[in-house]
Amino acid sequence: MSKDQDFYPTSDSSLRNKVFKYIKSQIINGIYSPGETLLELKLADELGVSRTPIREAIRLLEVEGLVETTAKKGAVVLGISQKDVEDIYAIRELVEGLAARLAVERMNPLELRDLQKTFDLMEFYAQKNDVEELAELDNRFHQLIYEASGSKILNLTLSNLHQYIQLARLESLKKKNRLPCTIAEHRAILDAFLCKDPDTAEKALTEHVKQARLYWTKQEKATSPK
Repeated sequence: MSKDQDFYPTSDSSLRNKVFKYIKSQIINGIYSPGETLLELKLADELGVSRTPIREAIRLLEVEGLVETTAKKGAVVLGISQKDVEDIYAIRELVEGLAARLAVERMNPLELRDLQKTFDLMEFYAQKNDVEELAELDNRFHQLIYEASGSKILNLTLSNLHQYIQLARLESLKKKNRLPCTIAEHRAILDAFLCKDPDTAEKALTEHVKQARLYWTKQEKATSPK
């Protein structure tokens, strides 16, 4: 990363947060692999900062369970395990439908148009088989619903959970038989919002998460060593 890429401090806390978000993103997206040691000096040089915000960011990553510090190895990446992904899908399946129900009732016309536009772009990039762009739009689609729910707790919880499984979702989207299903599931969610039907929106989003979980589980079983 270029040293001039927005890492100049406006305050100690904002610099720490920027460094934290950067390293967290690298872990979640698999750039820093499980078992890899995070070297403070190397990261400080990479980001063009002192070792202090690196050290503080690593402490925050420990709190989130993404890093473990040992006396012998230092800060070691734990990453997101298969069990973590299973748990995240299970939690999302239980509560994400609630976010949809609340969002249908509270979403304003501008937010609804944004949801429609995001889905239209998802369809466009799905046809081009641009999975990376589609994954970004998928994130936005869900985030719009979380924010429109009007619940700070739901938004924070679901945003974090959705972020943690980015890599698993990206790998799933790369499978051709999952892509059309994903689009169809998002279409059902959008239709419920357009009809202002909270019951159907809740069921559609819950079903989408359920199908994503089942597909991910199926893929894991197929690729796991016998």
